Amino acid sequence: QVQLVESGGGSVQAGGSLRLSCANSRGLYIPYCMGWFRQAPGKEREEVATIDSTGYTTYADSVKGRFAITKDNAQNTRYLQMNDLKPEDTAMYYCAAGELWRGRCDSGKYNYWGQGTQVTVSS
Repeated sequence: QVQLVESGGGSVQAGGSLRLSCANSRGLYIPYCMGWFRQAPGKEREEVATIDSTGYTTYADSVKGRFAITKDNAQNTRYLQMNDLKPEDTAMYYCAAGELWRGRCDSGKYNYWGQGTQVTVSS
């Protein structure tokens, strides 16, 4: 079974860094596809970055060059390293995961979601 738990959120000033972690609190298994999402008040949820079990990654244009999604296979933990944070990065960040859907990772089919961790960036 999978229950995702995020950690690492907090408050930082613009230009600072945070590292978010996502792990399965019920064991070592992590589904093939995993992603980080964020949602700010009054805005739609945004896909930030994804990674699959091969290490293939994707990023939203707004975070390219600043954020990095990585995985630790030994701990079955996924990370989101966030550098050069901006006030517009302020949001609740969620990790989510799922299996391949018709041979590819489709975030719309992710069926495991964490509770979220708040990231606040002040100017």
